[in-house]
Amino acid sequence: MDIREMIKLNNWVVIGDVLNESKYAYKIIEKFKEKGYKVAGVHPRGGENIYKSLSDVPFKIEAIDLCINSKLGIKYLEEAKELGIKNVLIQPGAESEEILKYCRDNKINAIENCALVQLRNS
Repeated sequence: MDIREMIKLNNWVVIGDVLNESKYAYKIIEKFKEKGYKVAGVHPRGGENIYKSLSDVPFKIEAIDLCINSKLGIKYLEEAKELGIKNVLIQPGAESEEILKYCRDNKINAIENCALVQLRNS
């Protein structure tokens, strides 16, 4: 699967600081909503309409957008594996060799790219 195919998936979760309007995670989730995707936010602190874990999201997740520090991101990838989520878009700055290796070792389709750029072009 390449980025063009991944961005066509409908059910997304953005993992990051989705409540802070100055952060990319917030901007990404808003762009997904604007384009008509089913999308939810996940952050360790939770919040209004923000879930603390992937398993709390009330719909089947097709892809996650990782927009969080790589040290925290690996925990979410482990949960994604348990839930059978096979697609992750890794935002610039959220990547690490550990994350990429985990995805390779666990057959998770990982693409390093920017959701805002892809959504602008979709």
